[in-house]
Amino acid sequence: MGMEFVRQLPKPDDFKKEYALADSLKAVKEARDKEISDVLTGKSDKFLVIIGPCSADREDALLDYISRLAKVNEKVKDKLVIIPRIYTNKPRTTGEGYKGIASQPNPEKEPDLIKGLIAVRSMHMKALEVSGMTPADEMLYPENYPYLDDILSYVAIGARSVEDQQHRLTTSGFDVAAGMKNPTSGDLTVMLNSVYAAQHAHTFTYRGWEVKTTGNPLAHTVLRGSINAYGRSFANYHYEDLQRLYELYEERELHNPAAVIDANHNNSGKKFKEQVRIVGEVLHSRRHSDNIKKLVKGVMIESYIEEGCQKIGEGIYGKSITDPCLGWDDSEKLIYYIAENC
Repeated sequence: MGMEFVRQLPKPDDFKKEYALADSLKAVKEARDKEISDVLTGKSDKFLVIIGPCSADREDALLDYISRLAKVNEKVKDKLVIIPRIYTNKPRTTGEGYKGIASQPNPEKEPDLIKGLIAVRSMHMKALEVSGMTPADEMLYPENYPYLDDILSYVAIGARSVEDQQHRLTTSGFDVAAGMKNPTSGDLTVMLNSVYAAQHAHTFTYRGWEVKTTGNPLAHTVLRGSINAYGRSFANYHYEDLQRLYELYEERELHNPAAVIDANHNNSGKKFKEQVRIVGEVLHSRRHSDNIKKLVKGVMIESYIEEGCQKIGEGIYGKSITDPCLGWDDSEKLIYYIAENC
C-alpha cells in the first residue's frame, strides 16, 4: 500500500473524558436539541438561523464572533433559534489547500491531526461556554463525529459528501438534526434519496465495528444552488424551486418534511452580499405560500466579523481565509430583519 500509518488517534471516549464537557453544559445541549427538533417536526413556529464563518480558522476571533451572536440571540430568541456555524473541516474541490482547523490548527504550518482534534474540541466547548448556544459543524469525515457528538446540535452533510454511502449511513445513527445538501449538480433526487437513507435503519461497518442504527427522523434537505458543466452557478431558492421541492416531498414517504436554504455558495454565486437579498426573497416566499412556510424551516448564512475574505498569511483578524462572508454589521441587521419577517 502507498500509505504510511503515522500514529493512532485517541479513542473518542478517552478523548472526551480528557477534554470533558461540564455537566451544566450537557443540560444546555439537551434543551437545544429539543428546541431544534421541535422546529423541524413542526411543533414550534420558530425559525432556524445557522450562521457563522465559512471556516472557523482561529479560536480568538471565533469566540469574539460567537459572543456578539449570543447578545443578539437574547433579543430574538422568542422568534429564532440561532445555531452558530463552527465549521472545522473544509472540503477542497481538488484536495489541495487549507482543510480546516481539524487538519491544520495553524493554517500556515503542516497538518497535525491530534493537535487538530484538541483545537476543534476546545473551540467548540469554549464557544458553548461563552454563548449557551450549541453549534453546527460539517461532517466531512464520518469517523470523526464521535469526538464532538456531545456538543453538536446540528450536522451538515456537504454537497460533495451527500452521495457517499458512509455519510448517509452514519447520519442514520445521529440523534440530532442533519442537513443534507443538494449535490453540486443540483439534482434534487440525489438529495432526497440521501434524506431517505439517513431516515432509515441500517447495518454497516463503522470505526472497525459492525453497527446498527435506528434512523434519523431529523434528516432534512438543504438547498445550496448548483453549478453546470461550464462552471456557471444556478440558484434554487426561488419560489418555483421551493414549490417543486414541496411537491417532491409530497411524492415520498419521508418523516418531517423540512428544508433549509443556504444563502451563499452557488445560490449567491459566491457574491456574499447577495445573501441579504436572497434571505429576503425566501422569507417573502414563505409569506406568500402556506406550503412553503410549512416546508422552509431556516436559512444558512456565511458571516464573520470583517466582510469578504483574505489569503492565508494576511493575518486580518476576523476575516475569512476561505469563502467570502458578510461582515458583522450586515449580519446583525439581517438577523433582526429575519426575526421581524419570518
